[in-house]
Amino acid sequence: MNIALLLEMAAEAAPDRIALVCDGKRWTYGDLLAAARGAFEIIQESGVDYVALLDESSEASMIALFGAALAGVPYCPLNYRLADEDLTALLERIAPALVIGDEERVERLAGDQGHTVYAREMFTLKAQESWPEGEDREYDPGGGVAVQLFTSGTTAAPKAAILRHSNLLGYILGTVEFASADEDDAALVVVPPYHIAGISALLSSTYAGRRIVMLPSFEPEAWLKLAEGEKVTNAFVVPTMMARIIDKLGSDAKANLASLRSIAYGGGKMPREIIEKALALMPETGFTNSYGLTETSSTIALLGPDEHRDALASEDPKVRARLTSLGIPLPTVEIEIRDEDGKVLGPNEPGEIYVRGEQVSGEYKERSALDAEGWFPTRDAGYMDEDGYLFLSGRADDVIVRGGENMSPGEIEDVVLTHPAVGDACAVAIPSIEWGEAVGMAIVPREGHERPAEDDIKELVRSRLRSSRVPEKIVYVDELPYNEMGKLLRRKVKDILAD
Repeated sequence: MNIALLLEMAAEAAPDRIALVCDGKRWTYGDLLAAARGAFEIIQESGVDYVALLDESSEASMIALFGAALAGVPYCPLNYRLADEDLTALLERIAPALVIGDEERVERLAGDQGHTVYAREMFTLKAQESWPEGEDREYDPGGGVAVQLFTSGTTAAPKAAILRHSNLLGYILGTVEFASADEDDAALVVVPPYHIAGISALLSSTYAGRRIVMLPSFEPEAWLKLAEGEKVTNAFVVPTMMARIIDKLGSDAKANLASLRSIAYGGGKMPREIIEKALALMPETGFTNSYGLTETSSTIALLGPDEHRDALASEDPKVRARLTSLGIPLPTVEIEIRDEDGKVLGPNEPGEIYVRGEQVSGEYKERSALDAEGWFPTRDAGYMDEDGYLFLSGRADDVIVRGGENMSPGEIEDVVLTHPAVGDACAVAIPSIEWGEAVGMAIVPREGHERPAEDDIKELVRSRLRSSRVPEKIVYVDELPYNEMGKLLRRKVKDILAD
């Protein structure tokens, strides 16, 4: 099977239904399928090994995704925010490719690598013209590699994560009901096209028959205006986006979000204060926390709308704590928590999160990370409580080891964030002659408050946790470094503390 089947089924069931809205232009499912088939012709003629996108989200990203699938060629969207040196290296690794987007930059950086390059508008126009209307063509797209995504590569060259058609279809067919969306249902997509959340949003909405409303780059005012104007019913945001939307709603925004039935969020840790404000400001909207990875074809655990509201209303600390959980694993996957020796741990015992299921690739172009039984080590640290709720502690590599004792940065951050003068906080390991590693803390003072005293922060941690968790060094910063998907860049915080 091939992911192009999702678009073919949607176009056959409702060819005249609006599938995509981008920059004011509207595309039906029939329009998109015709353009994807035209893209198939372009890709076939070019003889390339990959289809790459170097651009923001647009109709071209959706046409390229399904066109590449029809042609049996991996789709490889690239991070257009990368430095020239890093982008040049990635382009060389996928040469020869059909690259859609920034023509000038590709020619300047990789003009000798054998790529075929199209500007976004030219690719879209040619794709619309390349499929003869009313003519059937024979093609056999196969079911090999559907998507290749480069990991962030903070410490080494980025790995090329492989997602096969079977992985992506395993996720979609296991979680989405075909043609389940009403004609008025609309999903606002603002995540970058090179992120798995963006790809899974396109696939799931297509299979459901939902109208996709694209916002190429995020600004809270633009997001609110588009959500109101298109009467958006569903949306996905990352925590930093949610925080800015909530700030805008709590100040001068006059948006009518009555149509917005559900918001999913993920991509990073959501501060409890932000989700509590969101639940209060939008009492009729259902919130879902989605946890997943590139290597798992997106979501593997969910905290649903009812669980959010129940946790917010509960006086039971255990139930209320679920607001910061990742929810329950999907029924289509298995999750285990293991220690460093591979032993499966029990409830509330912290370790590394492992996952297994049809949607789990765990495969890189360089190697496979699956063990002999098909389990993928996520490198995320966490635990499951006795009721099966999954909690994230951070990356396994981010664990602070002080005198042989493993400490979760998230545990310390959660305590520090309860201080009324703290707006944001990050705990990382810093070198210690006595202990090997100690706790370093970067704090963003809350707007309108005096900077909290170091002694107050240390006493707060000591009173709530234990003395070993008390930060040895504290610095105050205007903001913490996050990437565009809302993930905290702890290595940059380590650099700040080192300076």
